[in-house]
Amino acid sequence: MRNFTRGFHYLRKLNAANVPAALLENGQKRVIDASLTLIRERAKLKAELLRALGGATACTTLLGVPLGHNSSFLQGPAFAPPRIREAIWCGSTNSSTEEGKELKDPRVLTDVGDVPVQELRDCGVDDDKLMDIISESVKLVMEQDLLRPLVLGGDHSISFPVVRAVSEKLGGPIDILHLDAHPDIYDAFEGNVYSHASSFARIMEGGYARRLLQVGLRSITREGREQGKRFGVEQYEMRTFSRDRPMLENLKLGEGVKGVYVSVDVDCLDPAFAPGVSHIEPGGLSFREVLNILHNLRGDIVAADVVEFNPQRDTVDGMTAMVAAKLVRELTAKISK
Repeated sequence: MRNFTRGFHYLRKLNAANVPAALLENGQKRVIDASLTLIRERAKLKAELLRALGGATACTTLLGVPLGHNSSFLQGPAFAPPRIREAIWCGSTNSSTEEGKELKDPRVLTDVGDVPVQELRDCGVDDDKLMDIISESVKLVMEQDLLRPLVLGGDHSISFPVVRAVSEKLGGPIDILHLDAHPDIYDAFEGNVYSHASSFARIMEGGYARRLLQVGLRSITREGREQGKRFGVEQYEMRTFSRDRPMLENLKLGEGVKGVYVSVDVDCLDPAFAPGVSHIEPGGLSFREVLNILHNLRGDIVAADVVEFNPQRDTVDGMTAMVAAKLVRELTAKISK
């Protein structure tokens, strides 16, 4: 499996040197506790500042998860969170969203930093623990009532622990709008249950979603369609987009459940608009089509993610970074209140 990279090689060397297991476990626990403490305290501070300012009932809160090792092809999405943040505040554009929200207002957008994925893996933390750490990090953000997480990936494997955390924290299933070229619903792609191509199988198995709508699909196998039918997924393929468009641009989600989650894989877009992705699939959505879907979505968005931007494949002027940042900006406008 592709997971056995730097941290695991390091751990094997230590095991081969007869280092006591308890020493490793205790050391990992200290690193995990320190990582979670930093996120907890940053979230607590940001929420205290929001309460002091007043006037906000929900603030979009960035949380980076720089994870790329569960990708089946390229691992560049691990480098995306800082590039997206840089593009959000790029001087080439202003800080207002299309709907008029001002991003420089800390009541609209705040940031609690990154889950230190690579540092954790370098300490030998395996994917079972890592998924739990990501979930716990999201819950720590949500413990502060005013904060709503917008997670910066990272590959799409992160959506499973994030959605799990949101559903568990809110106490029930949510509706999910998933924009992607791929359904990411393989049972265990290449034998990896945490593959970025299997995240929504884990979500549906866990009962974390009532409805899952997948939009922009144009690379879907027989297994993807069979898994979709098995879980009752509403799959909308690009070959029928012109027919489905009026409905998709007037979605109403979240009634009778705990809210709406939006997951945007940057490769939902046609590569003409977003070339910096690992899996280039022509025939995708235009950027304005994606914005129309998001702007017109009716429902209480309780959390979201933007994933699969790969800076290593972007243009020299950072075109896809700006696209990912614009998605974050416009999602922020939908989430913050």
